[in-house]
Amino acid sequence: MASQNSSSLDPEQEFLKRSFEEQNPHVPFDLGQETLLKLSPRFFESTLRLRGVPRRHGCLSPKIQSLISLSLSSSLTTLHPPTIASSTRAALSHGATPVEILETLQLTSTLGIHACNIGVPILVDVLKSHDPKGYEEEFGRAKDAEREDKMKDEFTRNRGYWHTFWNDFLRLDPDFFEAYLEFSSVPWTRDTASSTTNAGADVDATDPPGLPPKIKELIYIAFDASATHLYTPGLKLHMENAVRLGATAGEIMEVLEIAGGQGVVAAEEGARSLGEALRERERESGRGEKRGSGV
Repeated sequence: MASQNSSSLDPEQEFLKRSFEEQNPHVPFDLGQETLLKLSPRFFESTLRLRGVPRRHGCLSPKIQSLISLSLSSSLTTLHPPTIASSTRAALSHGATPVEILETLQLTSTLGIHACNIGVPILVDVLKSHDPKGYEEEFGRAKDAEREDKMKDEFTRNRGYWHTFWNDFLRLDPDFFEAYLEFSSVPWTRDTASSTTNAGADVDATDPPGLPPKIKELIYIAFDASATHLYTPGLKLHMENAVRLGATAGEIMEVLEIAGGQGVVAAEEGARSLGEALRERERESGRGEKRGSGV
């Protein structure tokens, strides 16, 4: 392979490099991109087309597309710092406020609770199978019905919905559920100037404007649909919430398309390692030639 100096690109490769930079002004054209481009221009071009479809269709604004990308790259199951950085820069350049970016991260931080969403129903099945009578005696009735009802009402008011899968979670450990209620409600209990209501939540009028409820639901859809998570129950629930809040098929499809394009990172990261290995091999070869010539 020739030196990885970008000056060695042929005219077709230079064109594709410019296309990449125009399409991704906040993403550096690094060794990974260059290696992909030189070794497989066809694949490199196909990644531009794949990732470019949502941009061309534009059902979601560039700002919202950048926030979706930020959520996908910062989610617990992905955590890809280069895309976190480029998506943050892109979101700011398209007019996102620090509050909107922070809300995106706050919403994405709730992904961890899916350990309970998946684990609690399994635990309940195991406990009931092991000792049905014991389970009913301990968890069949609320120990503090007034407290449970209050938390259900607050969750519904803040988040705009209630689902039956929260019932066992609340019954098994009301203290942890209460802590999660507070944690997950923070991005929902902000004064949102861009919407007339915020799912009925009590808001702090001193807070700067944040994201409207529909966009919050699209962010949930993004990380639930991510190939590194694929949480089907939450994906369906948040699609239902988003549609109820006015999301179109095109908007939800763009979220899924952005998530689908994230797979290209595998090739980019792998190509960067390949490029580094090839450079190291060239350096070793050069040193060997110098020793052989007596230099």
